[in-house]
Amino acid sequence: MESGAYGASLAGGAFDLVKFLKQPQTITRFLSWIFSIVVFATITAEGYINPSKGQDTVCMFNKNSSACSYGVTIGVLAFLACVVFCALDAYQPQISNAKERKYIVTGDLAFSGAWTFLWFIGFCVLAHQWANTTDQAGVAVDAAQAVVAFSFFSIVSWAVLTYLAYRRFGQGVDAFQQEYRDPANVDNAYPPTYPPYPNSGPDGYQQSPFSNTQEQPGEYQPPAY
Repeated sequence: MESGAYGASLAGGAFDLVKFLKQPQTITRFLSWIFSIVVFATITAEGYINPSKGQDTVCMFNKNSSACSYGVTIGVLAFLACVVFCALDAYQPQISNAKERKYIVTGDLAFSGAWTFLWFIGFCVLAHQWANTTDQAGVAVDAAQAVVAFSFFSIVSWAVLTYLAYRRFGQGVDAFQQEYRDPANVDNAYPPTYPPYPNSGPDGYQQSPFSNTQEQPGEYQPPAY
């Protein structure tokens, strides 16, 4: 595994565009971006039909306006999220704070997981409503089938983004556990910097040159002239 934190290289390096474009999350995010455009743009352009003159437009999915609104909403939000997280992926290697990287990866993991579930709900709703659509007069069948198909593709792409975000989050946790050391387990007994002096005491201190048991000098005798 490349050295770094939360799936990104250490801060301070130059931005490599080719390497960034080849990253799995960049490719998958681009595909999710395309899928979301197909879903909400198709519904916006061809999802509402006018069954007869003088009547309001209705959703092509069994005349259920909630199905069209749901598809447009999650499609637009997925489109915006792909742009934001793609920019964060490009900027993340320049962030030196590991906590900020953790927040980005955690947000990516939570959002990707939520949108995988929402796309699954959307696919079930759209497929069910399309299967129950009996009156297909004026309905663009290819457009409806494309919306259902790309809703399913979005489930797969966002599930992959969830897995990639979880793997990056796990890499950050592993790196933290490898670098962390409990201070209670650290041996504070450092070896002495200097070797004990010869004839030193048991604690490495030199004995005083004058001993308490040394005999006192005799009486003072003046010199003879």
